[in-house]
Amino acid sequence: MKISNKIFALLLTLLLIVGMTACSGDNKETTDTTTDTATETSAEPKILKVQVDVEVASMDPQIATDGTSFEVMGTMVEGLYSVDAAGTPILAMAERVDKSEDGLTYTFTLRDAKWSNGTPVTANDFVFAWKRLVDPATASEYSFIADIAGFKNASAIIAGEKGVDELGVTAKDDKTLVVELAFPVSYFESLMSFNSFFPVNEAFFTEKGDLFGTSPDTLLANGPFKMSSYEPAATTIELVKNPDYWDADAINIDGIQYQVIKEAQQTMLAYQNGDLDIATLAGEQVEQFKADPEFNNVVAGYLWYISPNLTVPGLENVNLRKAIALSYDKSAIANNILKDGSIVANFAVPTLLATGPDGKDYRETAGTYYETDKAKAKEFFEMAKTELSQDTFAYTLIVEDTESAQNVAQFIQSEVQTNLPGVTITIETMPKKNRVERMQSGEFELGLTRWGPDYADPMTYLDMWTTGSPNNYGFWSNPEYDAIIQSAKDGELSLDLVARWEALKDAEAIVMDEAVILPVYQKGNAVMIKSAVDGVEFHSVGINRIYKNVTKN
Repeated sequence: MKISNKIFALLLTLLLIVGMTACSGDNKETTDTTTDTATETSAEPKILKVQVDVEVASMDPQIATDGTSFEVMGTMVEGLYSVDAAGTPILAMAERVDKSEDGLTYTFTLRDAKWSNGTPVTANDFVFAWKRLVDPATASEYSFIADIAGFKNASAIIAGEKGVDELGVTAKDDKTLVVELAFPVSYFESLMSFNSFFPVNEAFFTEKGDLFGTSPDTLLANGPFKMSSYEPAATTIELVKNPDYWDADAINIDGIQYQVIKEAQQTMLAYQNGDLDIATLAGEQVEQFKADPEFNNVVAGYLWYISPNLTVPGLENVNLRKAIALSYDKSAIANNILKDGSIVANFAVPTLLATGPDGKDYRETAGTYYETDKAKAKEFFEMAKTELSQDTFAYTLIVEDTESAQNVAQFIQSEVQTNLPGVTITIETMPKKNRVERMQSGEFELGLTRWGPDYADPMTYLDMWTTGSPNNYGFWSNPEYDAIIQSAKDGELSLDLVARWEALKDAEAIVMDEAVILPVYQKGNAVMIKSAVDGVEFHSVGINRIYKNVTKN
């Protein structure tokens, strides 16, 4: 369109007047608004920077088995329940639950929630995920936990005796999930906050196929954060706030960055440089920083132990296993090497895990086993040599490549070789994922491993050593033990809480008497947390750290 000279001159004059008014500062409201916007735009995003010492192994909720994977996944996905700061189950994806009087039927009404692709979270997302969990074709190492939860027909489906469609879970409609149990489970609601029971969107899973869970594009979130940068074995993982989360208004940080740093000195340098908000200390660092106001000591539920492979010649002998179990100084490991609040483990079920019908912690009334006794270790060793007609033994101990695990392994190596002359221990280090794979396949002799509790009951440990359990790395089998555990899960013992509790102590005694595992320590965590950070929740059961309520100033 052509503009006349007169109109052009008038427009130019108006522009000059507006420009002079804005520059003069007379229009204070305009000036202040501009300044506020600039400040808001330039503000640094509030990113919580967290150190972990092992890589994420899997982001598939029905496949993952390790604590780091559980923690990262727990920032992204919510199940029917979560837990509060005290570890008490609270409703999450479920808005309401109705329980039958006999404790065998739970009817959940889901809240209005969306996945990060905008798709509604439905009851079928839970049904699909849980059928995947028990399906033998999935080969989930955690399939057993569906039986622990009491799902009707779970054990038969896992054994291949029934089809997955017979699992006691039904999507009555998009918002109504009905769960049928074969027997009452007192800790059922606590279990429902665990990763294996997280939902999976069937259409999305089918679309992504074998790539599911391997990148931000193949992951969905229905929780506080969603993935922005991730690949398997990545050393840095980045998440951003999920605007589609049902409780997004309660999230006070913009994202989380995980950094995999295995070496303690490098970790503290990163923390001191401001590159980390949360860092775990090890060894001498604990003494150095324990007076720091940002130092925190947290008791964890992880039990560290040596698992001997009973199919390896020599290790089938219980006296040789007992000799090794008694030969290393656990107090020195906890107090001189780790120094992080870890305690000596003379047991298979940790302290501060569960309270019995008597109101006491399990460990208060259970026995203790394998207190370090080097003289007794030599007695057992002499018996083993006689029984095996052999004087020398050489074994390889596999251990993950974290600094603390290697330090512990080296100390055990020295202690065993010193106190049991004739036994040679070679250490082989590898990433945790490889160590777990080797132990699962039986391609090891001795393995330094750990287990963290999935729910607040001794069964979360004792169920591991039943015949055929994927976590029974030593391939031990004892019919009496299997019978106790099965009855405590869904048999006569399950109906008598007092008798069940005592029977679980008997079961632990069998595991210890047979030296199925050689306990070392119960983990404590010495953690540095920047003073600007508040609201990190530590839990000894299930997901160890939860960040939903974190603030960062």
